[in-house]
Amino acid sequence: MTISGIITAIIIGAIIGALGRLILPGRQPIGILLTIIIGIVAALVGTAIAQKVGVDTTDGVDWIELVFQIGLAVIGVAAVASWKRRRDTRPR
Repeated sequence: MTISGIITAIIIGAIIGALGRLILPGRQPIGILLTIIIGIVAALVGTAIAQKVGVDTTDGVDWIELVFQIGLAVIGVAAVASWKRRRDTRPR
């Protein structure tokens, strides 16, 4: 992977993570760095799932693949936010 590929993955991951966070209602107690990491993972896993399901790769925007990616980002942000809430509220 080239440096431009890594930068592209970070940018797309940030966008996917932010979209996942915007769709999820309420406030999430996670930072921007964790949101970007969740977005990168969601983008990679969403692409893999779309390819396994048989979604064709096109020259334009692959809308079905994007739906998979954003859906996984929503699930990831919700899971991490829930985990952080439980961790922060447990008695010490």
